[in-house]
Amino acid sequence: MMQDRLVLLSCAAPREKFWGVLLALNPSGATLRGLSLDTFEDWLRERAGADPASLGPVTLFIPARRIERIELDESVGTVEGLGERFARLVGRDPRAELLSGADDAEQPRPEN
Repeated sequence: MMQDRLVLLSCAAPREKFWGVLLALNPSGATLRGLSLDTFEDWLRERAGADPASLGPVTLFIPARRIERIELDESVGTVEGLGERFARLVGRDPRAELLSGADDAEQPRPEN
């Protein structure tokens, strides 16, 4: 249901948040093509052309034991979702930007 959608994924041990396209979700965990939420603003500026490109999305596997929460990236009322903000400021589809180069990326292996 949420596969191929933009999501925010919150992790525990260590606490981290990721934003990106959910590629797969199963009992062992989630595979995401995206980036740490901490780097979103820098990546947004780079894609908008203000800074030289040095950041990019990665494909990662998060084991189920670390997943605290997965939520769809949606606008709610006056609060704009990250994907919609990216599209407005950069003028490109965030999913296409996140997935570009994904076929060339090595697929992550699940943690044991």
